Amino acid sequence: MRSSSAAVPIDPPRQQAGTGLDSLMEAAGDAVFQIAANGQIRAASRRAVRLTGLDLPLEGVPLAALVADAEAPALRTAIVDAVATGEPVLARVRLRCNGSDPREPHTPAIDTCPFELRIAAMGDGVLLVIGRDMSAQHATEERLRHMATHDALTELPNRLLLADRVRMVVANARRSGQGFAVATVGLDGFKKVNDGLGHQVGDMVLRQAATRLRRALRDSDTLARPGGDEFVAVLPGTVTDAQIKLVTGRLLAALQSPFEIDGHTIYLGASVGVALYPQHAEDDNGLLALADAALARAKETGKARAVVYSVREEGLPQHDISLEAAMFSAVREGEFLLYYQPIVDARTRLIEGFETLMRWKHPTLGMVPPVRFIPIAETNGLINLLGAWALKAACMQLRQFEEAAGRDLYISVNISPRQFRNDKFLEVLDQALALADLPGAKLVLEITEGTLMVDPQHAETILTRMAERGARIAIDDFGTGYSSLAYLKRFPISVLKVDRAFVKDLPGAHKEAAICSAVLDMARHLDLVVVAEGVETDEQLGWLQQRDCRYVQGYLTGKPMPAHVALTALQDNHYTALLPQDRR
Repeated sequence: MRSSSAAVPIDPPRQQAGTGLDSLMEAAGDAVFQIAANGQIRAASRRAVRLTGLDLPLEGVPLAALVADAEAPALRTAIVDAVATGEPVLARVRLRCNGSDPREPHTPAIDTCPFELRIAAMGDGVLLVIGRDMSAQHATEERLRHMATHDALTELPNRLLLADRVRMVVANARRSGQGFAVATVGLDGFKKVNDGLGHQVGDMVLRQAATRLRRALRDSDTLARPGGDEFVAVLPGTVTDAQIKLVTGRLLAALQSPFEIDGHTIYLGASVGVALYPQHAEDDNGLLALADAALARAKETGKARAVVYSVREEGLPQHDISLEAAMFSAVREGEFLLYYQPIVDARTRLIEGFETLMRWKHPTLGMVPPVRFIPIAETNGLINLLGAWALKAACMQLRQFEEAAGRDLYISVNISPRQFRNDKFLEVLDQALALADLPGAKLVLEITEGTLMVDPQHAETILTRMAERGARIAIDDFGTGYSSLAYLKRFPISVLKVDRAFVKDLPGAHKEAAICSAVLDMARHLDLVVVAEGVETDEQLGWLQQRDCRYVQGYLTGKPMPAHVALTALQDNHYTALLPQDRR
């Protein structure tokens, strides 16, 4: 096939019906062009003519004129390569289909279709171009791409596309110098909908929630559903307190009204956690993780509210992704340690027990403070592994402490919110007590008020089962959360730990003194033990002793210390020497 007669002339009246090339290519459904080495069309198949939507002769028209303007240079290069190498060259372009006259300069195409062109030299300066319509394949690929990047239930971007969108906004923010916010929205009480009304109703709630949230946002914002009952909004330019308050208020308001589904009236509400670029993190992983952490805090402290991520200790670095990665390695390498802070009976001057505190000895960073790694572990779930290890190790260590002291002691272990909600927690507790052959009464489990308030019914069940094992329950940082007398009566609580915030300014601070006095009086009536935290001065200790606060904990009676130092303190009991002589 070396002559132009092998292809079908462009003008239908002059076409030679039944030529072999025409029959073959029409049967294949391809568009076929014969072009000269300069790219001008010499002949075209009927399929190619129908493609353009024009009943006009195309001889002499450059093939490049039939493609989208931006792709014309690439097509010309492909033609030159085919002539130069003598090898077939593949070009993927968009051809004009049902478009305007390509011979008119600067006339835009009405429509283009994706085509794959195979360009091959036939000799004598003639090239054969076979074009295959890729529209159906592209549509299939686009459907698959959409399925891979969008949530099937709500049609919102999924976790994969969300991360990509956040990276794009980060890149734009770096160029513009303008910050933005990431807000994670969690439905409050959604699990009860699924459990009580079924997943079909739950799916309908999620679809309606997606629609409401989308309407509450600007066109420039991104709303995604990474999974479960959570949505994430990426909010370019939202940086000031007023802007954050406005947009989170809209998100919360969008979910306040009831959902009417299949005859059911469903009230849910929502909580929101916010992280800011660049104040809190400078990459997609960090921002999404910290928004999740802020959401957890919002749910922990009462739900139906928005919380912006913050570090409790001023001046400490924020969430560090490299630190998070190092934590997993630290678990394998045994870099986590337990320190022990004495809890002293102020009347007998004896160490009665120890509070267990986790530390991380990093090989290059040194001692990493808990305020840096505990929030990260709580967010990524590593706290369950660390907490289980700490509980078992503390119970085993208590045996050594008792041998050194020659008397009974107890060990106090902090339980994180995520640990407490873990289905395996009671199993871990049983394993720890069995491993150390320890009666439950020697173990005090410290839990914050906020943890109990997330799901009071679940909390009551778990606390009751903990108490059945003999373990004592302590409310940590008492007075900084809910401080509900009703819950003190409802839950099997044994110990109240007065937060250092109420102790540090004693005895001069009248409000703090009044609060501490009220807690001590209430505890006596409820037969609860009180431990005052953060005792650092003789004056603080004297004031507490005068009000019959029997147990104290703080730098005055002992800083957190490694196990071998705690063993020495028990043998010598020298930490009690720090107690004022007139109060021994």
